[in-house]
This record gives sequence, structure tokens and C-alpha cells, in this order.
Amino acid sequence: MLDLVDVTLRVAGRPLLEGASLHLPAGARMALVGRNGTGKTSLLRLIAGELQPDAGTVRLQAGVRIGTVAQEAPGGALTPLEAVLAADRERSALLAERERASPERLVEIEERLRTIGAGAAPARAARILAGLGFDEAARARPLDTFSGGWRMRVALAAVLFLEPDLLLLDEPTNHLDLEAALWLEAHLATYPRTLLLVSHDRDLLNRVPERICHLEGKKLQVYSGNYDAFERQRAAKLERDAKLRARQEAERARIRAFVDRFRYKASKARQAQSRLKMLARMEPVAQALIEPEVRFDLPAGRIPAPPLITLEQVRVGYGTKVVLDRLDLRIDPDDRIALLGANGNGKSTFAKLLAGRLPPMAGTITRARGLVVGFFAQHQLEELDPEATALEHLARRLPRESEQALRERLARFGLGQERATTRARHLSGGERSRLALALACLEPPNLLILDEPTNHLDIDSREALVEALVAFEGAVVLISHDRHLIEATADALWLVADGRVRPFDGDVEDYRRLLLETSSPAPVAAPAPAPARGPERLGAAERRSRLAPLRQRAREAEKEIETLVARRAAIEQALADPALYRDGAAVVAHRRELAELAERIAAAEARWLEAAAEIEAIETGTPAS
Repeated sequence: MLDLVDVTLRVAGRPLLEGASLHLPAGARMALVGRNGTGKTSLLRLIAGELQPDAGTVRLQAGVRIGTVAQEAPGGALTPLEAVLAADRERSALLAERERASPERLVEIEERLRTIGAGAAPARAARILAGLGFDEAARARPLDTFSGGWRMRVALAAVLFLEPDLLLLDEPTNHLDLEAALWLEAHLATYPRTLLLVSHDRDLLNRVPERICHLEGKKLQVYSGNYDAFERQRAAKLERDAKLRARQEAERARIRAFVDRFRYKASKARQAQSRLKMLARMEPVAQALIEPEVRFDLPAGRIPAPPLITLEQVRVGYGTKVVLDRLDLRIDPDDRIALLGANGNGKSTFAKLLAGRLPPMAGTITRARGLVVGFFAQHQLEELDPEATALEHLARRLPRESEQALRERLARFGLGQERATTRARHLSGGERSRLALALACLEPPNLLILDEPTNHLDIDSREALVEALVAFEGAVVLISHDRHLIEATADALWLVADGRVRPFDGDVEDYRRLLLETSSPAPVAAPAPAPARGPERLGAAERRSRLAPLRQRAREAEKEIETLVARRAAIEQALADPALYRDGAAVVAHRRELAELAERIAAAEARWLEAAAEIEAIETGTPAS
């Protein structure tokens, strides 16, 4: 399908690829990963033909249709459904021609329309739009009535509807909520053609691609499996390379010692020269690139006595329009709450209400004395002064602080010496997000409210944010489509739907199953019982730090069990074939492997049960049996 051969690519004089090669077979699902700024988006543009290589060759099969999401959001009087259908230009042209075609041509048109499935196209387009969050009424509204983020969803729906031979997607979940991201994940996992995906969403990278292409050091390296498999393989490779490099250095030192000792002795001169040539021929093992560590430091202010916030019969909205009503909730200092619910249901409205950015229309909100809220929302990125440096942004808000103190603040959010004096317009999306988060935490908060904080962060930055939130001593309210972030940091889920905010009785996987099982709006769960708050309850940070590795261990055991059970089924099917028994050695080998699989499955199940028991013990506060 696609081959890159010794490709060199420079953008604005900066080398992004040097002698890089890649093979993408037809029908494969591959993800392209790497730190922000390494050139992933530029590589997609190169494959799409928008950029040309400085050296090397980009080869595509003849006649391959490439699909990308339009960079500009569609607009105008067309409805989302009409815009998606119009993306299939052949269908649109044939339908237009059918109105004035001769009888002979009409037969050809009808045959071609049947071949391309034109009759089923509206239903298929509607299903895709529904998956991305457009209900029947929204599918019939003019595009101009939607925000830019929703119009970008239409652009994504259009390219999914086209089903190109090679689909190129660059951060497709950035404009999606969790509900649409879960649908997209399931859709892409069964994409019938070839997919090359750029994403920093760990769950998407674990469920969709079959191989991972790592862009690092201007080279491309392909690994089989999903993102977790890539991390394991790369860690093993780095360890092997380090050992090989150490052995090679020891061998170099030994050869040099021999040469230094004998090069001037006539009897050993020839051997010394031979070893010098050996030393020259020795190919050095490449040193792994040491990426600068990304870190966040979220200092918490003094924690007030509970509750931090109490809502009693609160109503909130805009003007006369009510968005949420009858809110009876409380937030305590150790709460970690993630908000679920489709975009438009009121998650951001609720976050603004909690942050004090939106007054209630009715009811009572009681805030603890000394409450300090750190509020991060995506619109804050647009409010940054593009011509001001990160240092200048902080200095405007904290004019009495020294430059060194301001630099230290920025460093806590991963903005080092060089980036501190870089104009905002030259910062990457992730760096601008870090700056906005630093501005939100100028006064150490005891309640953090984060609305989609990971949209522009790479995987390493997301992991750093997870670690910082786990260590943060105050309360957290989180809106995110990043399931890994939610699972690693949130203790409770609240569902925003049907004008209410209620506790959701279940975890993210339960919510995912509900969404995939029904096409109706996100279900409303019965209120979950409030967790016990006795003195024996673990501290929130300690509980999260203990739960995260246990949940990871349980997930890994589950995946291993699935793989082993699938392999066992394949062997049992082979043993059921009488033809196998013509080869006695093969039968013995199959039965031996079957016995080994039984032991490995039992061991994996034991690991899963052990992890599940420990998780339950921590969550309920009871000792594990």
C-alpha cells in the first residue's frame, strides 16, 4: 500500500526525517507515535502529497484513495447530514445527472448507484453522525448554528463515510467528548481498509492499531502489537542495546590496551595493526535519545474543613435558558470526580458553576472559608497573548515576584529556561496548555477543576499529569475524553444528563458498555450510595497510588487470559482435525502446548483474582481475604 524509502524531510529548514523508511501493508491499522514536535503531522502531510520529500521516495499503490480530515471546519446552510453525503462527489454527481439523463445513460447511472451503495448512504451517514454525537434534530440543523468543534466532527464524519483506501487521522479525538471517543474507538477497531493514526490517547492506541510506528531521532521504527506491547518491546530493546553498548565499550578498551602495549614492538606490530582495523570496522551501537523529562507540580493550598462546596436545589443556565436543575450535591476535600455525559449536556456549565464563573439562577451554593479554585478550560488557550512570552504572562499577573521565582513556577509545569522566553504563538499546543495550567494555579488551589486538560498533551505529558493529580492533596473535578486519565485519577463518576448531575454507579468500562449497547442518549444511573467516610478510610492520594498499579495488573492479566484462551481454542480445533494425526510429532507438540497453556491460564487467572481482591479491599476498606 505505502512505502517510504530513505526519506529526508525538512520543514522551515528543520530536519524532521533523515533516511527514514516505512512499509505499511494494505489493510493494516498502524499508529504513529512520538513526542510533540518530532514531525508526526508533517509525515502525514507528506504521505497525503501536501509536502514533498527533500530526498528519498514515497511510493503509493496506483489508484489509492487517500482520506484526511479537512483542516477547516465546514460551514454554511448545509445540514450535517447533507455535508457528509456531499463528501461522496461521485454519488452527488450521479444523482444530479440522473435528473436529466437519457434513458440509455439512466440505466448506467442506476447500475453505478447500486454498485456504490448510494441507496443506503443516508442511513450510513446518519449512523456515523449519531456515533459522533449528532441526534436526529442536530443532523437537520444548518452547520452555521454549530460551534467550530462540532463542525470539525462533521469533517471527521465525512471522511469516515467515504471509507478511503488509506485513512490518515491526526488526533481525531481532540474535538470529541468521552462518549464520541468511545464510539470512534470501536469504529476504527473494525475499519475495513488501511489506517494510519496519530494519537496520544493511550486507550485508543491499545484498542485500534495492530502495529506502532515510533518516530524518534528522525527515524521510523515499527513494532508489532498495540501501545502497551510497543512500550514493553521498546524497553526491552533499550535494555539490550545498553548491554551491547557496554560489552562493545569493554571490547574497545581491551583492543586499545593491546594496541597501546604492542604497537611499537616488531613482533606484535602486525597484530596491533590488525586490531586497529578491527576497531575501525566496529559499528558503534547507537545511543538511545534521552528525552527531557516532562513533569507537573501541582501545589495544594491549605485544605479547609469539609465540605468544600454544597449545592442545594441549584439551577443554572444562560439568560432564561435552564441547562441544569435540582442540583443537590457536595464536594469534599478528598473527592476525585470525573464528569460523564455527551457534549451539550452541561458538563462545562457545571464546571463554571463550581468555579464561580457562572452564578446560579436559583438555589444555594455554600463554599468553604478559604476555598481556592484552580480552573482550567480549553478557551483559556485562546485568551493567551500570542506575542507575549510565558514569563511575561506570569509577570502580568504577579508583578511583585522576581524573575527567578516566576521561572521556578513555569518549571513546575514543564516549561524550562528556553520555553519560558518563547512567545506563546511559537509554543506547541501542549506547551500552551501547560502555561494555561500554570496561570490557573497562581494561588495554590485546594480544588482543581479541569475541562479537557489533555487535548494537546503527548503521552509522556499525560502520564506526568496523572502523577501530579494523584499526588495533589486537594479535590479534583475532571472533564476529559481520556479514559486512562479518568481511570487513574478519579474515584467517583458523576453523570450529566437530562438536566441533572447524579452519581453514576459503575466504572468507565460499565459506562462504555452502556453507550455501545444503546443508541439512545447517555443513560441516567440511580444515585450511588455515598462512600463511607470513617477514620479508617485510606487517604485519597494513597488510595489512588495503590489502586493504579493494581488496576493495570488486572488489565494485563485479562489481556493475557484472552490471548491464551484464543490460542487454546486454536489448538483444540487443530486436534479435532483427523488429518493432524498423520504426524505423531505434531500431535505430541500440540498436546504439550495445551498442557502448558492450561498452567499459564491458571496462573494468569490467579494474578487477576489476586489483583481484583486487593482492589476491592482498598475500595471498600476491608482487609483482603
